[in-house]
Parts: sequence; structure tokens; C-alpha cells
Amino acid sequence: MLPEDSQLMSTSPSSVLVALSGGGDSALAAALLKEQGWRVKGLHFLLPAPAIKKTERQNSVRRIEERLKIPVSYVHLEDVFTQKVIEPFVEAYLQGLTPNPCVVCNQRIKFDHLVRQADEEGIAFVATGHYAVIKRPEDSPAELWRGTDQSKEQSYFLHRLQQRHLMRMVLPLGEITKKEARRLALRMKLPTVSEPESQEICFVPGNDYRLFLEKSKGMGIAQRGKIVTRAGEPVGEHLGAYRFTIGQRHGLGIASPEPYYVMEIRPEENEVVVGRKQDLFSTRVEAESFTWLDGKPKEGRARALAQIRYRHVPGAGWLEGVSTEDVRFEFEEPQWGITPGQALVCYEGERVLGGGWIKKVQGARDTVHG
Repeated sequence: MLPEDSQLMSTSPSSVLVALSGGGDSALAAALLKEQGWRVKGLHFLLPAPAIKKTERQNSVRRIEERLKIPVSYVHLEDVFTQKVIEPFVEAYLQGLTPNPCVVCNQRIKFDHLVRQADEEGIAFVATGHYAVIKRPEDSPAELWRGTDQSKEQSYFLHRLQQRHLMRMVLPLGEITKKEARRLALRMKLPTVSEPESQEICFVPGNDYRLFLEKSKGMGIAQRGKIVTRAGEPVGEHLGAYRFTIGQRHGLGIASPEPYYVMEIRPEENEVVVGRKQDLFSTRVEAESFTWLDGKPKEGRARALAQIRYRHVPGAGWLEGVSTEDVRFEFEEPQWGITPGQALVCYEGERVLGGGWIKKVQGARDTVHG
């Protein structure tokens, strides 16, 4: 059973629409909700993927449907996913950015369509298998908090959701660990319990984004260019600036007694700028399109924590609103490899304040995009 202070205990059982990917976490979320007395229905999104992978996902969802004895709907979202997730992903790389498509998918695909489908069917709540926590203080906006298992915690991916999503969300796995989740899945004899956890971008075969970009845009994007130091000294050549990300060390083809790391990508000049490891430490970052979860942009400077990528341990510092959609964050301690295009997510303790897209990095190095 789940702990008494679980999110499931704080929300009276009702009807709930669960997004089923075919993986173990979403299957467990549905099973826990049903065990708690919820009226559960599943929803599987059909997204762009190689035919074999798409068939595997559908077969897995059908096994979950049979095991839990719940109805499941299948919705085709190939076209809208391509338009809202894949095309921006490709363009971001060509602009010298390193995008995070999972954040975009949660905001613009998964939860938008989950809530829309729930509305059409008269279902009160929506749920997923994310490891994060939803709290609903009385007479206050809903809040998103970090999950209990810090090794699996996924609030970073959900920071762009709005109140219309958060007020309807139930996250059954937020207050359990991955180890506990596996134990529960074994007890419930879920068909997904032995399946390996995917670490790939769902639409990129083999997680080879370079090959994916070349197939999407053609080999014409593979233009030879220079690899230079910050001082402009040529130290090598490349076959496409899109093939590199900030902090990359391998694959540069530079003979040097001390390793070089990618510091900046300049798509207009088709240049890749490199430096030493210590050169990638920065203290200040600016983010755009910042989404405040309570819908109220903050003014002035305030103490906060900030996370610059998934798996990064949030660093302490000062958060300052520059405009209604732009913020500046100054870290107390320099952070390594802050990357334009990734999300800057800010926290007050364990509670998510909001997040935006990194556009400018300052400190040991200055990098501006947009």
C-alpha cells in the first residue's frame, strides 16, 4: 500500500484518464489508481516512431489493458507531434541550441491532449507515471514539487505546465522510490515489470540525433567549418556545427596534451568554439519564455535554487525577473556546462517556481542565443 500522506489519499477517488506509454511507470500508475478505487481509463498516444517500436508499444499497452481490465483509447497524434515537437527540435539544433523535446512534449502534446480528451469524455482527473508531486493548498493555486526519489525525480520535465493541467493532475508515483515501484509492480504482476527502462528520445532511432537531423534535412546541412579557440585561433575542422553540444569532449579530432571542450556553437559562421574544461564554468544565466507555475511573475531578487539540465543538482543563488517572460539567475557557485536551449527550472526548496529556456550564459564565458 501507499503511505497515508500520498497524493492518492489527499484526493477522493473519482474518474481518471491515465496516459499509457506502454512502459512500466505508467502501467503502475494506472494499477495503483485502480487499487485505490478510482474509475480508470487509459489513453495511448500514437506518435511518430519506427514501425517496429510503434507496434511494440501498442502490444505492451494491450497487455496492460488486459491485465488491469480497463478500457483504453488510442489517439493518432503523429502530425501534431511532428509539427510541435520534432520540427522545433530539428530547427533548434540547426540554430546552435541543445533542445529538450520531453519538456515540450509534456506541455504541448501529452497534457494538453490528455486534459482535452478527459473533458470530451467527462473524466474528472488525468494521471501519468511521472515521479513528481502535486499539492493543492486550499484557496491557492496548485503546486508542483520534486518527487521523493531524487535519483528518478522528474519535476524538471513538467515545469511548463499550467494551472489548467496541475489542478486536474494526479501523480501516483511521486512519493515512492523506483525500488518501491518495482516491488509494487511485481506484487501486482504487471506485464511490464521485466521490460528495460528507455533512456532514448522516443522519436530518434538509436538515440543518434545527428543521423536523425541528416535524414530530416538532407546531407546538405553537413557543411565543413572551422573549430576555433575563443581567441579565434583555428585548431581543427568539422563537418557540421549541429553535430556538437556544449561540454562535448569526444569527436573533436584535435590533437592536444590537454583536452578541449565545446564552449559555443556559432551556426551563422558555421564555427565551433572550444576551450579548456575550466572555461565552461559560469555564474549567471538568462532564460526566456519563463513560465511561473502560479501564473504570477515575480519582481525583484529572491533566493532560490536553479537546475540547468536533467540530473543536475540544483544550485543556490538569486532569481530576478527581468520582464514578464524573462529572468536572470546568479549562482553562488559557478556551474559547469550551462547550455543554451536547455531549460532553467527554479525551485523554492522542493517546490517548483517555474522555468524557461536558457538563452544567455555569463561568467567565465559569454554565450548569447536568440
